[in-house]
Amino acid sequence: MPLIALLYALAMITTSIGSVCGNVMLLLVVAFNTKLQTETWALTLNFCICDLILGLSAIPFGIHNSLSGVEGYDTKSILCQSNAFVYVLLQLASVHSLTWATIDKFTEICFALQYAQLFTKKRTWVILSFLWMYCLLNACFPFMGFGSYRYSENKFICMPRFQPSSKSYSIIIIVIGVIIPIMIMCSLYIYIVYIARNQALRGTFVCNDQHCYYVPANNYIRSSIVMISTAVCLLVCWMPYITVSFFETFTEYSIPPVADAVATWLVLLTSALNPWVNSMTQK
Repeated sequence: MPLIALLYALAMITTSIGSVCGNVMLLLVVAFNTKLQTETWALTLNFCICDLILGLSAIPFGIHNSLSGVEGYDTKSILCQSNAFVYVLLQLASVHSLTWATIDKFTEICFALQYAQLFTKKRTWVILSFLWMYCLLNACFPFMGFGSYRYSENKFICMPRFQPSSKSYSIIIIVIGVIIPIMIMCSLYIYIVYIARNQALRGTFVCNDQHCYYVPANNYIRSSIVMISTAVCLLVCWMPYITVSFFETFTEYSIPPVADAVATWLVLLTSALNPWVNSMTQK
């Protein structure tokens, strides 16, 4: 077995374990803590389930193929096509669910007085309904002749084929499906940091039924560090994959196998990181 394949398998095994354990833990915490079951907790539940299934489906598929040294996998087989479909469906659903969870958090902080009217349980389920319809449509595109799925020998999984002949498909999946949601999240995190900085400069008194107390600047600085770290984490995990995808789409050159594998692994790693990202941003 090549060393690269072995290292890739070990990284994927770690990712799968982290994804399953992290998301199960977060689901249990939310399930047994009624205070966390807000009107919009379905958004958190949604991306947790997506990442959990990803850690139990697409990632183990890659682990098996990398350990078995599978190279000439039948791209048109039902197993490969269905695995690629699940991969695209869950990744898009996870990214967009995390985006809406970030929008929810941003609204709660910046529009506290209007928050209860803006984000209701009914609107949350409407958002999730449209989100899943959008993700299903994108995942079904290759079955309708728009784009295609293939087995990647470098990544050991079945996934979308990004090539010059399908630029429109690549742009829809990468730009609309991934780049725009990530840019929205990073922009909102930056704005929240800006607000936290202003609050830290002037200080804030928070009151309850009995008394008022001063919130020290360190609290806002700590929140800012968490938000910045979250934005950096998103960019680090997704930018290599986005770069590789655009390189494959707009050039005829092949990507080095190691770079291709690492870029895909970083994207799959988000399924293990998302529970911790969500936990930190909720503090």
